[in-house]
Amino acid sequence: MGRRQAAVVEAPLVGIDRLLKNVETGRFERSLSALTAAGALVMAAEIYFEHDKASFGNRLMWLPVVLGPVGAVAGVAGVVSKRMAKTALPITSAAIVANGLQGVYLHARGVAQKPGGWRNFTYNVEMGPPILAPLLVTVVGGMGLLAAVLRRER
Repeated sequence: MGRRQAAVVEAPLVGIDRLLKNVETGRFERSLSALTAAGALVMAAEIYFEHDKASFGNRLMWLPVVLGPVGAVAGVAGVVSKRMAKTALPITSAAIVANGLQGVYLHARGVAQKPGGWRNFTYNVEMGPPILAPLLVTVVGGMGLLAAVLRRER
C-alpha cells in the first residue's frame, strides 16, 4: 500500500488538477493576462468590421475599437510586470466591461428604433444590432479583472 501511494503522488498533474495547481502557484495570472491581450485584439478587429458595416453611424462605435489595442497592451504588460497586472490591467479591463454594458444598452436602443421596435422582436433582433454581442466584450474585460485579483507567481 505504501508503494501505491508514492506512485500516485509522483504522477504528473493533468486536466483540472494541473489548472488548479497553476492557480495556486500564480501561473494562471500570467496566462489569463495573455488571454486578455489576445481576446482584446480579436474583439477589436471583429467590432471594427461590424461597426464599419454600419458606417460608424454613432461616434461611440469607435470606443470598443480603440479599447481593444489598449486592452492588449495592458494584457501583455500584465504578463511581464506584476505592477502592471495590478494597476493598468484592472483599470483597462473595467473600462472594457463598462463599454460592453454600454453596448448592450445602445444595441437594445437600436433594436427599439427599428420599424416596429420591440413589437417586431424576431425581425428586428435578427436584422438590427446584435443585442448580446457586447456581452462578449465584457467577457474579455472580466478575464482581465480576474487576472488582476489572482495571486502572482513568485
